[in-house]
Amino acid sequence: MCPCSLDAAEQTAGFPYAVASLLPQSGRMVLIDRVLDAGEGHITVELTVREDGLFSTPDHGVPAWVGLEFMAQAVAAYSGYQRKLRGQAIDLGFLLGTRHYQCSAGSFRCGAKLTIRAEKIIEAANDMVVFDCHLEGDNIQATSKLNLLMPQDSKTFLAGKGV
Repeated sequence: MCPCSLDAAEQTAGFPYAVASLLPQSGRMVLIDRVLDAGEGHITVELTVREDGLFSTPDHGVPAWVGLEFMAQAVAAYSGYQRKLRGQAIDLGFLLGTRHYQCSAGSFRCGAKLTIRAEKIIEAANDMVVFDCHLEGDNIQATSKLNLLMPQDSKTFLAGKGV
């Protein structure tokens, strides 16, 4: 078992909300541990790669492609934080795609501490948003741009699509 397991609901000193309260995910699907910094247009989060996580492999790692989910959850935490500031309920966003995901490692080892910074670079009137994301850890670098749809009300949006 990884000695670095953390409670995903942990609140960071100086930040008013526990991560789990900002995300639509729950339980083991919450992969990030804490928010280090958040403001208008950006967020920085931290996580420790857990051996008991949903994406863990028998060789005590997590495949590098899971970095995209780490980045997406950072953006979801940003959205949740902004919604809480406006007095709105947490809602779904939709990851539409990524551009140029590059990672310097094939996997993230158990116990690795990773920091993800997401910065909003484009926000369109049709609820489309692009975030520039950077993941860093000990000898690990990953970058990508995430294309997302972040409607004000996901239920209304989905109902209009016949879902």
